[in-house]
Amino acid sequence: MTDVKAGVEYKINIDGNSFLLDNKKFQLLESILDTGSLTAAAKSINVSYRTALNYIEKIESTLNVKIVNTTKGGKGGGGGTSLTEEGYSILKECKKINAIMELHKDVNEIESEIIDIDDSKGIMTIQMYEFKINAPLNRNYEVGDKLLALISYDNIFLMLEPQTSSIRNILKGQIVEMKLENEVIRVKIDVGGVDLYSDITLSAEKELNLNIGKEVYVGFKAMSVATLKL
Repeated sequence: MTDVKAGVEYKINIDGNSFLLDNKKFQLLESILDTGSLTAAAKSINVSYRTALNYIEKIESTLNVKIVNTTKGGKGGGGGTSLTEEGYSILKECKKINAIMELHKDVNEIESEIIDIDDSKGIMTIQMYEFKINAPLNRNYEVGDKLLALISYDNIFLMLEPQTSSIRNILKGQIVEMKLENEVIRVKIDVGGVDLYSDITLSAEKELNLNIGKEVYVGFKAMSVATLKL
């Protein structure tokens, strides 16, 4: 099977101007913050000083803001490059996106079909085999559309009994696998013919007394379900 990978670009919007910042330019800004030098930053991402300068000039001209300040040193040196307030704000927003992506990098992927739409509640019901859940309504979708539903491992909660809460999706399942990964227990649960994964702490695993074959309830909010039309 072909190994498919996708890269990341950050869409930066400032006063109506937009720029797609790729990972290379993000790393350049991050290195400028760390080193205080455009020369060192360019070296760290394996581009020439001129290329790095062109990156900066392209961002600044497109967004119509200044993102770096450069000071010249005397004979003994002392010059440097620093991020402006706007440059630091851009870097911070990109880091926030990275943090969110890292937090939700492991997701359950469920190919499903829309079987019902409730406009009044703003939700739609999707199903695969006996697995049926609610997700936020996308008004571009229709009953019968095929979807890919995405649910982050860390958004799925395990319970021994169903509980009254704001969680709209509570389903009964059975644990079929448990693995220790980086101080976290990755639990695989068969729910209506669909395998769901949930990451829980070691203390939670002990408190719930979980083991393979045990029946549990999985719960997750409708808003934690992202969907893509296939």
